[in-house]
Amino acid sequence: MKSSAATLAPSNVVENVTSFDYARAHALCVEKARRNIRRLADRPVSGAFSPNGNYFAFPEGFFDIGNWSSSFFTGMALLAYETTHDPDLLKQVNRLGDVYRDKVTRHRMDTMHDLGFLYSLYSVALHRLTGDLDHRRTGLLAAEELAKRFSARGGYLQAWGRMDENTTDYAGLAIIDCLMNLPLLFWATRETGNRYFHEIAVKHADTTRANFIRADDSICHAFRFDLKTGAPVGPANCCGYAVNSHWARGTTWAIYGFALAYRHTGDNAYLDASARLARKFVASLDDELVPCWDFRLPADMPPLRDSSAAAIAVCGLDELLTHRPDAALAETAEALLQRLCTPSYLDANLDCPGVLRAGEVGDGPGHTPGTIKAKSVYTSWGDYYFMEALDRRLHGPTGIW
Repeated sequence: MKSSAATLAPSNVVENVTSFDYARAHALCVEKARRNIRRLADRPVSGAFSPNGNYFAFPEGFFDIGNWSSSFFTGMALLAYETTHDPDLLKQVNRLGDVYRDKVTRHRMDTMHDLGFLYSLYSVALHRLTGDLDHRRTGLLAAEELAKRFSARGGYLQAWGRMDENTTDYAGLAIIDCLMNLPLLFWATRETGNRYFHEIAVKHADTTRANFIRADDSICHAFRFDLKTGAPVGPANCCGYAVNSHWARGTTWAIYGFALAYRHTGDNAYLDASARLARKFVASLDDELVPCWDFRLPADMPPLRDSSAAAIAVCGLDELLTHRPDAALAETAEALLQRLCTPSYLDANLDCPGVLRAGEVGDGPGHTPGTIKAKSVYTSWGDYYFMEALDRRLHGPTGIW
């Protein structure tokens, strides 16, 4: 049983959160999670990112196909419930059960792959915590929808677009982020005994390992495959600076995703991949520690930092280190988390829904054709992984993935 989080002072600002004060930083996350989950249950929205931390002003609805982020709020609330045992947290999360069911049954989830982000941090987590069979059924429906995105010829899960359309830019495209959706499929096999879910998750992980990792252990964000033969065509890009750049958050998705693939399969090839990418990530950091959003930006591009990549990296490194200890990687994970707990990144104002400043999202085309700009924002995913990283430090490994 996880121990209770530290109690917050009755103030709108949490004082004296230092780089080593993980308990108070976690307590800050708990209180913001408590406030945010009530707002989300009252009016379900996407809440992906915000320049000022007010996620609830983000102009995207819960049922919009682009919404992959609502469950970072439910994930934080459920982490808070595990440490505080506050029944109101569970009550507020459960208020969203109907809209999560409707999202996967009535609102066409056939053009996006992020069902793992959405349903691992909602339906699967709730079933694990409560045994509720309605949440199990919704989670399995989500896994079935995700499985429909599998291309047998290429051995990958297509990121976006309808699977019966072959003339869009999305046809034959897979992205590095999808590694984090695979735990939903592994869970579905454990729940049903149907090996198909497990097999396609393994094939996608193998295809990603074979095609996304460059010889120097950097990664590409996306990769295209021939629709007729499934043969690899070449790298692509939707989130990094450019096709041949090195998107920091993509690397952290891969570090964590391959480490999780090892957890679910025991295949050392995934752990080896995670370790290679982790060492490359650490070698790419500078004295600021929190990474620049892309490690290969031109000199004239603003070197915006990405606190969300740092938070995901801590979780990914911790998962890797659970299976393969490494003193240098452990030291970096600790230093990253300490840096995120400083006022440069941690917003201790309880009236601000956001937790971490200086996350990163794409902001349209760059000045060079085929490139992408970025902007600095609060991100709901950065907040979730920051809380998960703190939770791992204070209470041990998470079973949520």
